[in-house]
Amino acid sequence: MSNTNIKKVRTSDLELKDRLVSIQRVTKVTKGGRTFSFSAIVVVGNENGVVGYGLGKASEVTSAIAKGVEDAKKNLVKIPVINGTIPHKQEFRYDGSLVMIRPAAPGTGIIAGGAMRAVLESVGVKNV
Repeated sequence: MSNTNIKKVRTSDLELKDRLVSIQRVTKVTKGGRTFSFSAIVVVGNENGVVGYGLGKASEVTSAIAKGVEDAKKNLVKIPVINGTIPHKQEFRYDGSLVMIRPAAPGTGIIAGGAMRAVLESVGVKNV
């Protein structure tokens, strides 16, 4: 797929809301014992067509989430949303995963779970 149509957005004067997608405890085993740290995946968006994601890693949960939000604000893109849904069908395959999003009739809502639900709600697809 070509990434030529991706429009980057700057964070100036945007009211962004963040959603925590996942948090994982990571263990590093050394000769001296185990060292625990956390990684957090965060999605931010203004619910009006702008969305971004970020990954933060730190030794505390709150620090990992804060780093994820800062990283997500650096990766904002503009997504077209027309009448509360996307304008056309998109499919993307990566390894064993298939992500397929389609426009929906009014009143259908979001039929997705986990990370895709967080991304679609952050971009402004209506859950009505």
